[in-house]
Amino acid sequence: MKNLKLSNRFLLSDLKYFMAYSIPLSAIMGIYMQGFWLLITPVYIYILIPVVEQLLTLFKLNKIDTQRDKKSTHWLFDVMLYLNIPLVFLILIYALINIKNHDFFSVEFIAGILTVGLVIVSNGINVAHELCHRTKTFEKYFGKFLLIPSLYMHFYLEHNFGHHLNVATPDDPVTAKFNQPIYSFWISAMKGEFFSAIEIQKKRLKENNISFFSLYNDMFWYAIIQFVYLLVVLILFSFKGFIFAISAAIFSILMFECVNYIEHYGLLRKKLSSGRYERVTDNHSWNSNHILGRIVLYELTRHSDHHRVSVTKFQNLKSIDKSPQLPFGYPTSILLTFIPVLWFKLMNPRVPKDMYELSINN
Repeated sequence: MKNLKLSNRFLLSDLKYFMAYSIPLSAIMGIYMQGFWLLITPVYIYILIPVVEQLLTLFKLNKIDTQRDKKSTHWLFDVMLYLNIPLVFLILIYALINIKNHDFFSVEFIAGILTVGLVIVSNGINVAHELCHRTKTFEKYFGKFLLIPSLYMHFYLEHNFGHHLNVATPDDPVTAKFNQPIYSFWISAMKGEFFSAIEIQKKRLKENNISFFSLYNDMFWYAIIQFVYLLVVLILFSFKGFIFAISAAIFSILMFECVNYIEHYGLLRKKLSSGRYERVTDNHSWNSNHILGRIVLYELTRHSDHHRVSVTKFQNLKSIDKSPQLPFGYPTSILLTFIPVLWFKLMNPRVPKDMYELSINN
């Protein structure tokens, strides 16, 4: 009985995670109302959330729930993630149905791309990231399935077997270099992740004495699945729907790489005399505890703790105060990256001194 009451208390305290559905719900509202209403989602993410987070910071409310007792596993936390699968695909289909009567350069078409792209990155790639770290096989498949609309299925291989091994080193394509602008990072990260995933796949197959050109090559299946996805969109929603789906995917990837950029910008691990790098610590990821961004992104902003133990479920991630701290939440930080001079002025002094020296020497 005591454990049941404890579980219920935890459950009630975390109803706030239903806020993660506010992004897809805003998208549904925008698609339904059409016109400039389709900008509700971008405005919500990049204007309303930053303003609210600044107000919460001003009144010192952004550090609520910084440390948490370990939560007993409750099925609702997992269901919260699984529900994003039908949500993301239904919103995509809903948008494809509604854009068929609009021109390529209409408000509805362009705003629709932004809206759907933001849903794909926040409730698609972000949730896929959480699920792909799970130990249960079916959850990993759920994660891969959620990566289809972003055309980024190779993320599973690169992130799990590349990024977490090479983070904060020159070998990691998604650790942004000191003074590297977001625009060049987009190119280097996307290119680096793709070719890194190929190399990882080659290595994994070679270890099992399997040829790269075999049916056991996951990269081959990712390409087939994504091709079939686009072919279905082309057949059902015409060339216009095809362009819409690709554009939404590209926009989601760019926004996702913005997240990668702010999570590890300028942070480096020391190379030891053995030639290996020091182990990953809490200091090799930027932490952000701005509450609204935390909630809508399933605690992704507590990234230092994620890299400490990658299989930790989102509801158990903690804010680590000794980690490098982002001065703003993720939406505000992403906007700042678009003005590199401002980003560098704000963030460079926050990079730990020893890592700054490593960056200069490299």
